[in-house]
Amino acid sequence: VQLQACGGGLVQAGGSLRLSCAASASIFSFNNMGWYRQAPGKQRELVAGITSGGRTNYANSVKGRFTISRDGAKATIYLQMNSLKSEDTAVYYCSMWNSGTSYWGQGTQVTVSS
Repeated sequence: VQLQACGGGLVQAGGSLRLSCAASASIFSFNNMGWYRQAPGKQRELVAGITSGGRTNYANSVKGRFTISRDGAKATIYLQMNSLKSEDTAVYYCSMWNSGTSYWGQGTQVTVSS
């Protein structure tokens, strides 16, 4: 399975971006899908996740600002990011996983200027 992420870029604080992650297989073959991010010098962290049943969860730092969604017909998940802050600057990775198996996109850079 290949995941292709896109949508990153440079945006001013307070702005918005939407990330997309297209899978080469049906996303409903995965129990979990999500977006992680890794800032320089920091560990990779889960930003937002969505289950095959549609349940979502978010890191406290992005609650109310980010929204994860999916489109099964397009085999794509999205991350709508609003009210961006400088601390959201990171490389964002999409991932899809079942117990014992995970797949990762190549990462897309998000840079928020203050």
